[in-house]
Amino acid sequence: MDRSGDPAALADLIGHRLSVRSGGLYRRLADEIAALIGSAELPVGARLPAERRLAESLAISRSTVVAAYDELRARGLVESRRGSGTTVARAAGRGRSRADKRMPAGYGESLFHRITVGPGEVISLTYAVDPGLPELSSELIELASTDLPALLGDVGYHPRGLPVLRERIAEHFTGSGLPTAADEIVVTTGAHQAIALVTQMYLRSGAAVAIEQPSWPGCFDLFGAAGGRVVGVPLDDAGIRPDLLEATFAKHQPAMLFVMPTFHNPTGLLMSAVRRRQVAELAARHGVVVVEDNAYSAWDPAGPEIPPPLAAYAPATAASAEVLTIGSVSKAVWGGLRIGWIRASRPLAERLARHKALADLGSPLIDQALTARLLPRLGELTAARARLATTRKTLMGELLTERLPEWEWSVPVGGSALWIRLPDTDARVFAQVALRHGVEVVAGQAMDPTGEHDDYLRVPFAYSEQVLDDAVARLARAWRELRRHGPGPGVPVV
Repeated sequence: MDRSGDPAALADLIGHRLSVRSGGLYRRLADEIAALIGSAELPVGARLPAERRLAESLAISRSTVVAAYDELRARGLVESRRGSGTTVARAAGRGRSRADKRMPAGYGESLFHRITVGPGEVISLTYAVDPGLPELSSELIELASTDLPALLGDVGYHPRGLPVLRERIAEHFTGSGLPTAADEIVVTTGAHQAIALVTQMYLRSGAAVAIEQPSWPGCFDLFGAAGGRVVGVPLDDAGIRPDLLEATFAKHQPAMLFVMPTFHNPTGLLMSAVRRRQVAELAARHGVVVVEDNAYSAWDPAGPEIPPPLAAYAPATAASAEVLTIGSVSKAVWGGLRIGWIRASRPLAERLARHKALADLGSPLIDQALTARLLPRLGELTAARARLATTRKTLMGELLTERLPEWEWSVPVGGSALWIRLPDTDARVFAQVALRHGVEVVAGQAMDPTGEHDDYLRVPFAYSEQVLDDAVARLARAWRELRRHGPGPGVPVV
């Protein structure tokens, strides 16, 4: 996918690497562009962005970009012609093996980059995860002494999931207001795989999929890889707007609707019970499959009551009212416990189990057994974590109000991040300045490629008090620099 002509897209690809390398900025920039040349991102003949526009996207001086392009020309990697701009030279593609080529980056690239490269001096606010719960240690020790012998005697392949875990998940759904049987459950390797399996089953090339606008960045990549066309539907305080959703159903006839009704990512919204019923009835009327992702379900008992899953509101008499509900313990318990699930009708669960068998024959058995031990206490465990999140959310709000009073946000009901609007500012440009101040953030464009939320940032608060204080201090310094110098030629050469 050649995204080189878009200066903001190229800045997203190289900006985070500029901040961690040593040497002159122009040479670092040249090195990062050179590393992409000949790949799917910068193929032979691709046009590089104009110097001024790339400088604005990276929030550096135009002279730095000019010097970097001069360096690339000296290496024979690019060539410039009057009226044609700067393009990747044909000779630059020679000698490159297939192994040198990078996978094209998607909308989730900036979000997942820090997970790939590991921790460093940069404070990364690209994802919001807590350490594993302390209870994991004692449960794992107990599992090893009591359950492991029987597990080792098992064949180990359970595409549908370990029977005891499916029973516990069914009980968990029933307790939340959605009566469920064990044979309506398919266990997956995290919620991410659950979404991928559903995508494989329902999306065909050219088919539309309706989503909330904004939404989780990974869904754009998953749906796009299947050839799907993403159609965004805006939100209000109660969730996805039913009037615009009905218009989308009528106009695009999507194969699927993907929503996050419980603590939506990135806004933290909790879809009301009335809205859940409206969405379920609209989807049934138009014959659209609904996929609800409830992975962000940690709940503070002092907060509002969480309605039952959207599937509980599906019309019982509508044959087309297919609602698949996805859950996970990765957010609530530990990101390393990669166990999720899908709740669906029995026929759909059987189809999903066949897709799961083709994918990996079944999720890790010991992880499933550990999850089965934890599920009866999930409400208790997530409540404790949600109370801590509420405390951190309050602190983050206080720090931002004190140091960045121009920024605007609504306090979310749940979730783990603030969805912040930057006044009169492209968030991708600010993100580049923030990187040079040692903090990594995700701009709104990653969560809404339409451009409607380009002035937003997703800022998680799932960190210690010290990290939050340090991160906001760095963000404030970056904001002052951007306001003082602007994103264009006035930025000093670093």
